[in-house]
Amino acid sequence: MSATVAQTAGYFIELEEEYGAHNYHPLPVVLSKGYGVYVWDTDGKKYFDFLSGYSAVNQGHCHPKIVDAFTTQARQLTLTSRAFHNDKLGEFEKYITSLLGYDKVLPMNTGVEAVETAIKLCRKWAYEIKGIPQNEAQIVVCNNNFHGRTTTVVSFSSDPEAKKILDLLAAALLIFHIMM
Repeated sequence: MSATVAQTAGYFIELEEEYGAHNYHPLPVVLSKGYGVYVWDTDGKKYFDFLSGYSAVNQGHCHPKIVDAFTTQARQLTLTSRAFHNDKLGEFEKYITSLLGYDKVLPMNTGVEAVETAIKLCRKWAYEIKGIPQNEAQIVVCNNNFHGRTTTVVSFSSDPEAKKILDLLAAALLIFHIMM
């Protein structure tokens, strides 16, 4: 489906510029659909998607088996909080630990969630197993990295723009809180 005359790429970019938080600097391309390794912009121009949603869709856009599995599951139960058990997670954990040869697995939604969890596990190990005195553990990160955009993890980033955006978002949240 292509955009109407009034809804050009510029129109959509202007909407995001005016109403969206500026945490990324996207390319001036407005995507409207994808299938497999391809994406199309609002003018119908076809591209290879070499970014693949930062590997979130490395199997391709709209993969029929994944769409069917998602649709089937979403009609039955969309999401369960980790505050509950469900009839899918244990089976998945058994399968993936067996496949990879691990004892345990902790599935994550995002890379930043994985980084945050890794830090928690490292701190627990440092204090409880290694015997480091309380509040003396240090977190060491590599230079020239990007781990995500949470308050903790963005502070590890060597990208000054990421840190600047964090300051702007914190200020915006403070203003929003004061206005409420």
